[in-house]
Amino acid sequence: MTQDPLTLYKLIVLYMLDKVKYKLTNSQISSFILEKEYTSYMTLQQVISDLLDTELIKSDTMMNRTYFSITEEGRNTLSYFGNRISDAIVNDINTFLEEKHLELKNEASITANYYKSVSGEFEAELVAKEKDTTLVSIRLSVPTEEMAETICDGWYKKNQQIYKYLMQALF
Repeated sequence: MTQDPLTLYKLIVLYMLDKVKYKLTNSQISSFILEKEYTSYMTLQQVISDLLDTELIKSDTMMNRTYFSITEEGRNTLSYFGNRISDAIVNDINTFLEEKHLELKNEASITANYYKSVSGEFEAELVAKEKDTTLVSIRLSVPTEEMAETICDGWYKKNQQIYKYLMQALF
């Protein structure tokens, strides 16, 4: 059975989002699709845009990162049409998700965001989650946006060391 390639790409994205218990970033999805040379970056961005427009996936943006998750409507669509994804592609996706599980999960479970507070200072919010449980949540007030941005960048790079330090220092 032949099908529109865009439909297949949409199903691949839906399948990926359905298989994980956390949100995936655009770069994580792109990494798989482009590595396997299924399609071009521009075509993939059109696919993601179409999925958002039809509300089969939803997005959340924090600190210049966009995270995607599948909606209930997306799950329903996948249950009807998921059999159109070949076994070889399903195996490729499953292998990718298994091999990159910790890396993907860490990126999705570590978040940092900042905003200007009513006092005029900037607040950086740093969060580490495991499944649906918040392991640590830190809010720091700083005088400048640049400092808040630096703190958020540092959290992405050093969150494990910071969490370990806190646990050792507090216990």
